[in-house]
Amino acid sequence: MEQAQAKALNQSFLIALKHELRRHRFAAAGMAVSVSVIMLLLLQSTLVELQNGGGERFQNALLGGFGGFVSTAVGAFAALLMRNIKARTQDVMLGFAAGMMLAASAFSLVLPGVEAAERLLTLPILAVATVIVGMGLGVLLMLGLDRFTPHEHAKTGPCGPGVERIGRVWLFFLAIALHNLPEGMAIGVSFAENDMSVGMPLTAAILFQNVPEGLAVALALRAALLSPLMAAVVASGTGLMELLGAFIGIGIGTGMPLAYPVGLGLAAGAMIFVVSHEVIPETHRNGHQTPATLGLMGGFSALLVLDTLLG
Repeated sequence: MEQAQAKALNQSFLIALKHELRRHRFAAAGMAVSVSVIMLLLLQSTLVELQNGGGERFQNALLGGFGGFVSTAVGAFAALLMRNIKARTQDVMLGFAAGMMLAASAFSLVLPGVEAAERLLTLPILAVATVIVGMGLGVLLMLGLDRFTPHEHAKTGPCGPGVERIGRVWLFFLAIALHNLPEGMAIGVSFAENDMSVGMPLTAAILFQNVPEGLAVALALRAALLSPLMAAVVASGTGLMELLGAFIGIGIGTGMPLAYPVGLGLAAGAMIFVVSHEVIPETHRNGHQTPATLGLMGGFSALLVLDTLLG
């Protein structure tokens, strides 16, 4: 009986997924292109690394991804020490994280990507176009994941195929996990050329902003009627996507010569998409637009200082 029910649920999920694919052909095609490019670059870079006997850059990228998981867990378990945080404070914290993500995208991904492309191409406009193509791939990837992965947004509610068969807590978990994937990709691709002046400031920025982010996620899960300990554990689990993203990012960036600037652009496009699509709307939905915007400016400025000190 249970096997029959499970089979019926799987079939209904596939039907819902096929329906979504037909309704949103553009997003599906864009995601297919992005995933295909990523898989080809991963395969090519893996073959290169096997021929070279591995490399320090892979270790640095995976350590950075693991650090992203740890920093998320630190923020999540800090929620155990707090009974509650005002919505205004949470919005300021998320705004601060958004500011750091935007600054990291611009100064640690887009600009180094243009510089790397200029070393390979003769015309500056071609270098800029290369990074823009990467950004477009990142946006298409996130559009596809957002459309075809069941999850829940705080304001618009559940979305994606099969949401009615998944608990609200796990929908929220998937939403945050998708949020963390481009951060991990950014860490990974930033170490693709083993350039510490690119990798260290960006990784440090993501690790810093993960702490208030993990805290806010744990508090939100607790508000969804999870126990404080379970909320901290689930919020920490979302950080594992940063480790996966770092592996994907280093694989993308160590392929063909142009793969590095394209990969930097891809990570930047994905991060900017998340900030605009998820984080900023979340900070504004409670009527705290001004404090959240000031938090964003603070985060942007903090990354500038960090980038100057570590870059």
